[in-house]
Amino acid sequence: MRQPKLIDYILLTVLALIWASAFFNIKIATYSFGPVTIAFLRVFFGAIPVLLLCYYKNIKIEAFSKDWHWFAMIGFINLVAPFFLIAYGVKSVQSNLAAILMSTTPLSSTVLGHFYTKNEKFNLVKTIGILIGFSGIVFLFSDNLLIDENNFGSALLILLGSTCYVIGGVLTLKISKKKNENVTGSILIWAIIILIPLVSFIEQPWQSIPRTDSMISAIYLGLVPTGVAWLLRFRV
Repeated sequence: MRQPKLIDYILLTVLALIWASAFFNIKIATYSFGPVTIAFLRVFFGAIPVLLLCYYKNIKIEAFSKDWHWFAMIGFINLVAPFFLIAYGVKSVQSNLAAILMSTTPLSSTVLGHFYTKNEKFNLVKTIGILIGFSGIVFLFSDNLLIDENNFGSALLILLGSTCYVIGGVLTLKISKKKNENVTGSILIWAIIILIPLVSFIEQPWQSIPRTDSMISAIYLGLVPTGVAWLLRFRV
């Protein structure tokens, strides 16, 4: 495992800011679109900059190679499921609460990393951090000011969505030797394939005219927090 450099910390900060901007845009997108449609629009527009970059750099996309099942599985767990769950949850909770719930991702990644990686084992500092973090989650769910009986289920869906990101990240280690752009493009292609029948039969968004702000937010969610951010994520 290589040692992180200054550029890695800079990219990580940029990535955090991009993902933080996603939540209020998801909220705006829900004014006109259902969660399945939001998930589809995110992967569709997210695939555009990634595939264009692959074409420009002459990088082969291996979405349908012998490792297709890994790309399909990661596409579902790392894109389809969390995009749907978070969009569905944000309909009933404030975007700032969704951001707080999503900040629990490092807790899940630390726990799963201990069991499924060789270099991310628990130590005293990590254990204390996990205990403090989970205490914060318990406090959130016990504080009726933020989470009550009306949005409890939605909050759980957002937490589940954040966990999907972590599981998808662990699965990505199975294909870690492949080029970043190839992996990102391949999982986006499979996410689109999975979502096309779902959005066609469940929500059929073409039957209504979306609000302009919702459409802008949906396009932004695809191009930046999905396309650009996923490239940065695998780079970091």
